[in-house]
Amino acid sequence: MRNIIKKITTMEKQTLVKEICPTTTQGWVKNGALLVDVREKDEVAELAYDVPNIINIPLSEFEERFNEIPKDKEVVMVCRSGGRSLRAAGFLVNHGYTNVVNMEHGMIRWATKGFPTKGDTSAVFGNTQNTGCCDTTDSSQSCCTPTTEKEKVKTNDSGSCDCSKPGCC
Repeated sequence: MRNIIKKITTMEKQTLVKEICPTTTQGWVKNGALLVDVREKDEVAELAYDVPNIINIPLSEFEERFNEIPKDKEVVMVCRSGGRSLRAAGFLVNHGYTNVVNMEHGMIRWATKGFPTKGDTSAVFGNTQNTGCCDTTDSSQSCCTPTTEKEKVKTNDSGSCDCSKPGCC
């Protein structure tokens, strides 16, 4: 019984990490947010995000180096698919960072949407399946291109994509 109470107490103290899509991340980048890529150095050497404010702190070094991330700046955590960066974002939130979000779907979605990268995107496209309008590799199809008035993309006050197409952002 004591272990159950301890687990519940621990769960109550956890803070959820806000997640944003790559489209919204683009807006954050334009407004000066810092991207923190937690992929390993060899992954970054193969394919990197091409944005002005980015640092690479591999997850394997994260606990020792997280203090390099400024607390007074908006920070978007990124990786290949969103899992490692979500763990790192949770770590930061639990260490007093308040301006931290995770980018859902990572480099896979970023590159699929045609956002700026440096390197070979074939490693990303070779391991993905189309699961929604933004997962297409067909350049003639534009994610969030409205075909009806109802499907037009709207942006809410926080700059988030609000598309009615499944899987859009």
